Parts: sequence; structure tokens; C-alpha cells
Amino acid sequence: MTLVRFISADGDDEMEVRAPPGARLLDVAQEVGQPLEGTCEGQMACSTCHVIVDAADFARLPRASEEEEDMLDLASHVTRHSRLACQIFLTEALESLTVRMPAGVRNMQGR
Repeated sequence: MTLVRFISADGDDEMEVRAPPGARLLDVAQEVGQPLEGTCEGQMACSTCHVIVDAADFARLPRASEEEEDMLDLASHVTRHSRLACQIFLTEALESLTVRMPAGVRNMQGR
């Protein structure tokens, strides 16, 4: 199980949940009521599941694909540690993962 820590955009609220290997971060977040829209339902056709990954955890994730980086170009409040939650799958090796919600969401695809 992976311990996932969600931090609100303002840093005032935190939530910790445990999720099994193979779970997709977007699904985990939505199941516990985190504000990730996921308009395209995880098809990587929007940027509404943008999260900011803790720097130490970011280095332990597989690199983003070129397609994911293109979608992140359309997201609001992107940082060098931004990822799409629909592209992060939890693994047994990933004991914990901390992500912060961005300050705003912008869906440039118009969906």
C-alpha cells in the first residue's frame, strides 16, 4: 500500500489515504473527494487533473511522456514538479507520495 498525502492549494488542509499498487492517482483522489475534475476521464486529453508532486517524490516517478508534457503546457499554475494525476500509477516501490492541489484549473481544450 502507498500512503498518499493530499495538500490543499493554500496548504491549510491535508488528507492521508492508503491506496493499493496499481491504483491511478486520479481515481484515488476522486474517491476521497479531492478537487480533481478529470474532465477527460483519464484519457490525457485535458489538464484538469494537474497536481504538484513533492520534489523528493517527483524524482521517484517515471518521467512524463511528451504527450503529458504537452497537456501540462495547457494547465494553470504549472511548476517543474507538475504532473497529471491520470498518468501516475502507484507501485509497491512507492511507499509514499505527497501531492499539492494547484491554485487553479484551466481547461484549454474547451471540453
